[in-house]
Amino acid sequence: MKKILTLILGLCLIVPIVSMAGCIGGAQSSTTTATTQEKPSTTTTNEKPSTIILRTTGATFPKYQIQKWINDYQETHPNVKIEYEGGGSGHGQEAFLKGLTDIGRTDPPVKESMWNKFLETGDQPLQFPEIVGAVVITYNIPEIGDKTLKLSRGVLADIFLGKIEYWDDDKIKKINPDVADKLPHKKIIVVHRSDASGTTAIFTTYLSLIGKEWADKVGAGKIVDWPVDKMGRGVAGKGNSGVVATLKSTPYSIAYTELSYAIEEKLPVAALENKNGKFVKPTDDAIKAAVSAVKANIPNPTEGYKEDLKQMLDASGDNAYSIVAFTHILVWENKNGKHYSSQKAKAIKDFLTWALTEGQKSSHLAPGYVGLPEDVAKIGLDSVNMIKE
Repeated sequence: MKKILTLILGLCLIVPIVSMAGCIGGAQSSTTTATTQEKPSTTTTNEKPSTIILRTTGATFPKYQIQKWINDYQETHPNVKIEYEGGGSGHGQEAFLKGLTDIGRTDPPVKESMWNKFLETGDQPLQFPEIVGAVVITYNIPEIGDKTLKLSRGVLADIFLGKIEYWDDDKIKKINPDVADKLPHKKIIVVHRSDASGTTAIFTTYLSLIGKEWADKVGAGKIVDWPVDKMGRGVAGKGNSGVVATLKSTPYSIAYTELSYAIEEKLPVAALENKNGKFVKPTDDAIKAAVSAVKANIPNPTEGYKEDLKQMLDASGDNAYSIVAFTHILVWENKNGKHYSSQKAKAIKDFLTWALTEGQKSSHLAPGYVGLPEDVAKIGLDSVNMIKE
């Protein structure tokens, strides 16, 4: 019997992969059970949440703001990938109608005719403001460089009508005594958008407000017939980026674009004569003054076409900048899950809720944009909550 016990103990010492506990009945099954229980726990810890892709398309007016929001949001939501395509407000509305994008973007409110097309899909569209921006006038006059040019209401309208042909026109020199002797006898080249543009709609609506001749002869819209084109002094660029690139490569040109593009490209911007007769540059305070000078009248998000683009244009107040507007988001109410899966609807709601709350704080705003008034942001938040999961 002694020999048998000695042999068993010897085997336990010789074979290292078997523990002493394994040599004693019952202990081996406990060790195996513990190992089996650890496997599911390790697998669960290593699993990564699936990536959700959201697509947003349209207005280039808020391009730099959208890009900042996407970058900031994705830092804390790595499982959400947001793809932004510009193309202009017209393209954004069309892509939204055709279901080619999850979130549409448009600067001017959608017109009733397009709104009715949305409704024909069998789902309810929702439209609400996302941020405040400004349209600015920039120029490329080598002789004055980045010096500020003042433009009165009449002079601005006459330049884009083609009635003022040269930079040294007496009307321009009179309101710019500091640079009058440097203004060259060079023809003014007008750069404008070639695509269906919300920026164009905002700018031409403003020109229609300040000039009867512009209103009667040209009017307002995402696309208009530019009088300077017929005079051989008009040049078109696609998107705000195309306009800026054309301006930079064309001496003696003038253009309208979104403030953030002028900041990004370090372009000079004009001080425009406002409703009170003051020449004002598009600073944050001047944009906020324009917002506070009017009582924002935002309709129910289910009737977005009723919003008036003119409400913040040509605002009164000594410090108010003249060309200020909301840019808007388009989403679906998602009746019966028609446009979004449950997972995508949740992701859209989370992103837009963040953009309308945290995203409105200064740390998340791109240069050239101003956060929404609190009551307007609430309209957006109420709209987001209408999206069905």
